[in-house]
Amino acid sequence: MSDAQTSPRSFYDEVGGHDTFVRLVDVFYREVAADDVLRPMYPEEDLGPAKERLTLFLEQYWGGPTTYSQNRGHPRLRMRHAPFHVNPDARDRWLRHMRTAVDELHLPPLHEETLWDYLHRAAFAMVNTFEPTKGS
Repeated sequence: MSDAQTSPRSFYDEVGGHDTFVRLVDVFYREVAADDVLRPMYPEEDLGPAKERLTLFLEQYWGGPTTYSQNRGHPRLRMRHAPFHVNPDARDRWLRHMRTAVDELHLPPLHEETLWDYLHRAAFAMVNTFEPTKGS
């Protein structure tokens, strides 16, 4: 037996690898670009660097290349998000845009639920304030 036959495939491979995560992140940031609460959290005029970071992070998390850690070290998600005003409104907007992105992938139900469960839990974990968004 070859290694490919004996070792289980990663979630990353099962859902289509790099192309799937690029599509997910592209749709997500398409939505973020038009969001008056989330868009200001990205200081870059171009969302390209943020898209690349999220793609690399998700790929690594789901069993793909470890490029994220090689380039940026440990993910430390809470620490990296600490400077931003992540309240329940921001979380819910993030989830709404990510839901749109996940739905556009048309994954098999088990894969869709697995991915969504992680994203949902991660979004709740990033909340760092209950203060309203300024200007809301």
